[in-house]
Amino acid sequence: MKFIQYKTTKKDKFLKNEINNTTDERPTLHVSQIENRIIEGFGSCFNELGMKALNHLDKDERNKVLDQLFSIKGDCRFNLCRMPIGASDYATEWYSYNENENDFDMEKFSIQKDKRLLIPYIKEALKRNPNIILTASPWSPPTWMKTQKAYNFGTLRFEEKVLKVYSLYFVKFVQAYEEEGITIHQVYVQNEVVADQKFPSCRWTGDQLRDFIKNYLGLAFEKHNISSEIWLGTINAPEPYVEWLEDYTQDFDVYAGLVLRDPKAYKYVKGVGYQWAGKNAIQRSVEAFPEKRFIQTENECGNGKNTWIYAEYVFNLFRHYIVNGVNGYMYWNAVLEPKGMSTWGWEQNSMITVNPETKEVMYNPEFYVMKHFSHFVQKGAKRLTTSGVDSVDTVAFKNLDESIIIVISNKNDDSRIANIEFTGEIFEVELEGHSFNTIVLE
Repeated sequence: MKFIQYKTTKKDKFLKNEINNTTDERPTLHVSQIENRIIEGFGSCFNELGMKALNHLDKDERNKVLDQLFSIKGDCRFNLCRMPIGASDYATEWYSYNENENDFDMEKFSIQKDKRLLIPYIKEALKRNPNIILTASPWSPPTWMKTQKAYNFGTLRFEEKVLKVYSLYFVKFVQAYEEEGITIHQVYVQNEVVADQKFPSCRWTGDQLRDFIKNYLGLAFEKHNISSEIWLGTINAPEPYVEWLEDYTQDFDVYAGLVLRDPKAYKYVKGVGYQWAGKNAIQRSVEAFPEKRFIQTENECGNGKNTWIYAEYVFNLFRHYIVNGVNGYMYWNAVLEPKGMSTWGWEQNSMITVNPETKEVMYNPEFYVMKHFSHFVQKGAKRLTTSGVDSVDTVAFKNLDESIIIVISNKNDDSRIANIEFTGEIFEVELEGHSFNTIVLE
C-alpha cells in the first residue's frame, strides 16, 4: 500500500511527501473499515458580490480562479453548490423576482436581474462541471407577501392566497432557470428560518414549514411536474441561549422533528439543510431520520480577516458536521473583495480574495481547508469510523476507487507524530504545528 501526505502550513501550501515509515509504536489513530454515510459533495454559494469580485480580473486570471474552484481536474472540484432565490445579503442590492403587489398569477415574474451577474457565474461553473448539483433558497419572499411589507425582519403572511402564490413563485423560479439551461436540483423553503435580520430574512416556525410544504409547495411541484427536490431548511437553530434566557426552544423537536414526524410533509422532504447553530441539532436529526439526507448548507463566515486560527475553527466545523452525518458541505462565499464587506455592512471571510486595485488574487487559509477535503474525497465516498486520541482531529473516507483518504489537523504549536493504523499496518506521520494534512492510501 502506498502512503502519500499532502501538507499545508502557514509557510508551505499543499506540499506532497511519500510516507515510508512504519512503526511498532502504539497507534494514536485507528482507521476502521466500518462505512458510514455517503458523501455527495462539496462546494460554495453563488452570489452577486462574488462575480463582481471576479470581474475585476482579466479573462485569463478569472478563468484560472474558476478552474481552481469548479473544474473536475482543479484544486477544489466543487460539485455541490448553492444559490439564492432573489437577493441574499451578498447581492448588490435588494430585489425579488416579483415586486408587483397582488400579482397572484405571477404574470410579472422575472429573473432578469440574475442575468447580469448571478447566471453568468453559475454558467461559468457549469461549463467546467456540468454535473454540479445546484441548491437554492430565498432569503426573503417578495415584500408584498410579508407581514410588514419589508425585505428585512418579519414573516410570511400565512394566508391562503399568499401561500398559494408563494408556492407558484418557487415553481416559476425553477422553470425560469430551466429555460436558461440550469437545473435546480434542490429547493429549500427559507434561508435561516430563525433569522430576523436587517438584511433579507424571514422567520418561520416548524409548524409553518410543515404546513407550507405539505399543503402548498409539494402540491404545486406535483401539479407543475417540477422534479426539483424539496428540502427542509436551511435551519440555523438551536442557539443555546434561547433556552437559557428566553425560556423557549428552537431545537430539533420543533423544526426537523416536528416537520418529519408528519407523514404528509415527510413524503415531500428529501433532506434537511443545517448551518450555523444548526450544528447543535445535526446529530439528533441523523439519529432520528437516518434514511434522509443532510447537508451543511453554509459555512460560518468569520469577520473578514481570514486568519489561520479561524481556518482551524472551520476545519473543526467540517469534522463536526461530517462525523455527525452530513452528506455534503458547502462554503459560503468562495470569492470576495478584501474584507468581504456585504451590502448590509458585515465583513466576512472568503476562500479567495480579489483586490480590485492591484488585481491580486489571494488564497486564504480556508481555501486550503476546503481543498484538503474536496480535492480528494470523491462523490460517492463513504466516511470511515475512526478512534484513538488523534481521531478528534480526523475524518477518514473510502472512495469508490478503494483509495482511503485521511484528513487530519494539528492545531498545536509543536509538531507531533501520528501513528495511524489501518488493516493491521501502522505508519508514522509527522504533523507540523498548525497544519492541515491529507493522507492518501492507495
